[in-house]
Amino acid sequence: MKVGDRRIHARSGVSLTGMGLGCAQMGNLYRVTPYAEAAGAFHAAWDAGIRTFDTAPFYGYTRSELRLGTMLTERKRADYTVSTKVGRVMTPDASVGAEEDGFAEPLPFRPVYDYSHDGIMRSFEASQSRLGLLSPDILYVHDIGRFTHGERHAQYWAQLTEGGGFRALTRLREQGAIRAFGLGVNEFEVIAAAIEVADLDICMLAGRYTLLEQQSLAFMDSCAARGIGIVIAGPYNSGILAGSAKFNYGDAPADIVARVEALRAACAGEGVNLQTAALHFPLAHPAALTVVSGARNAAQVRDNVERFEAPVPSAFWTRLKERGLIADSAPVPA
Repeated sequence: MKVGDRRIHARSGVSLTGMGLGCAQMGNLYRVTPYAEAAGAFHAAWDAGIRTFDTAPFYGYTRSELRLGTMLTERKRADYTVSTKVGRVMTPDASVGAEEDGFAEPLPFRPVYDYSHDGIMRSFEASQSRLGLLSPDILYVHDIGRFTHGERHAQYWAQLTEGGGFRALTRLREQGAIRAFGLGVNEFEVIAAAIEVADLDICMLAGRYTLLEQQSLAFMDSCAARGIGIVIAGPYNSGILAGSAKFNYGDAPADIVARVEALRAACAGEGVNLQTAALHFPLAHPAALTVVSGARNAAQVRDNVERFEAPVPSAFWTRLKERGLIADSAPVPA
């Protein structure tokens, strides 16, 4: 596989490269990323053939959209695919501190959850300005669901369903302002619920269909049958498959650590890099369109590209199934 290989979503016609660049690090995720470093990541991705880019107003409290937009508008619009998100309206706020929500030195715009018709439209129009684009390709509803909202989920779900949020997204698609919409979330259950009440095209699912966990396999199968595309985000499960001790944005529990060590040992025994296996595995599912991985600088991008394009013997996947390390019915790369 090559990172620049194209996959076209049949329903929407949106074209995505095999790998996409996630741009949370452009928003100073966890630490300050100088503009030159962020630009280096973008240029390394472009030089490697990556043409799919994902951002959000939330990342850096608008910093990521501003940076990515500056870089993209130097390129021909027809050459790339870009997605951003709605669900938080960024509101001027002088009290924003030096670190907020994991972002260092965020810009002075505090996120306010709003999934209503007017909230979606306000967020979208502001993203158009920051990106310098009239028509982002994909618009995701960001972080709807109990994973983020807990007991307040019903309130925000009502905004999206009864308050016109989905109606706004449908209107934007009908007008040609976007080509596709869906959810961008960390839980597959809320996508399954949304499919029953809205005509979704493409969704971003972070960390839930990976080499480490496949509880969402039946859901993925359902999406493939319905023609709903899935963008795989968080292929390293917050970093634990890439060498860190983090899982689901927190310290990994003992059972997860043990499972990762079993995967690591199996990969070592077959001469396969664990990160390569993590990037290859989810793309074998027919619902999967691309795998999006974040990178802070050019070196990290080049490392991801090298891992993505490294070959993996077909027999490797068979042996993982024999050891019970991946679901027996999960599609695997040929």
